[in-house]
Amino acid sequence: MRTDENPSIAVTGSTGHVGGAVAGHLRHAGVPLRLVVRDAGRAPAWVGDVVEASYGQRDAAAAALRGIDVLFMVSASESADRLEQHRTFIDAAADAGVRHVVYTSFLGAAPDATFTLARTHWATEEHLRASPMSWTFLRNSLYLDVFPLFAGQEGVIRGPGGDGRVGAVARADVARAAAAVLNDPGAHEGHTYDLTGPEALTLAEIARVIAQATGRATTYQNETLDEAYASRRPYGAPDWQVEAWVSTYTAIAAGRLDVVTDAVERLTGRPPMSLADVLASA
Repeated sequence: MRTDENPSIAVTGSTGHVGGAVAGHLRHAGVPLRLVVRDAGRAPAWVGDVVEASYGQRDAAAAALRGIDVLFMVSASESADRLEQHRTFIDAAADAGVRHVVYTSFLGAAPDATFTLARTHWATEEHLRASPMSWTFLRNSLYLDVFPLFAGQEGVIRGPGGDGRVGAVARADVARAAAAVLNDPGAHEGHTYDLTGPEALTLAEIARVIAQATGRATTYQNETLDEAYASRRPYGAPDWQVEAWVSTYTAIAAGRLDVVTDAVERLTGRPPMSLADVLASA
């Protein structure tokens, strides 16, 4: 039972993996929702309260959030102006009278984080802390679901990750944890949760699990920094994006993601999924 008396909840990112799953969990629990989306045509058909607004549109976002008490804010898509978008949306939420924001951050968010995108998450957290709203931060590790994609068509995970370990988490578990928080938001104000899977694996171990589960040859190639930048150059991505890609691996090598917590189980009452579980469910 929620400690808040029927709080009104808005969910962003409902056309994506995590936001969509969160919306589904809350619907199943009978929680009234408003979905804030960029394109209403892509919103789940079962939701009647859908409003269009982008993170960077302060007036439109404020209008979309009027009457909302609790906001589930999925971090924006990676972009050069991601932090500016976050700050604008947070200011819009405050303008609209939102009381509590639940934000999807990243494990180890800090101004000097090795993983460059975790620095943006830290700055977003700081903006929320300075706002008049209460907050809850869900700092997830890397997603288990993306490692098969890292292997690509060649079946090779390439990066300067060395023998470092990562306690990656399933997107489904992040969504379940978020839904648990949103179902009782008052109990989680001012809390930060590090969301991880049940074990920390090296990239070589991850490759072996993928190979065993899929029957497709998958290996890990430990690159030097020079090799990592060179292998990503053909994509033509901007410098900030390439730096983010490479720093995903250097953060693993530096031990920054070698973290395993019980937060998922404490929040949801169920242990988190392993990589083998994720691959089996897929």
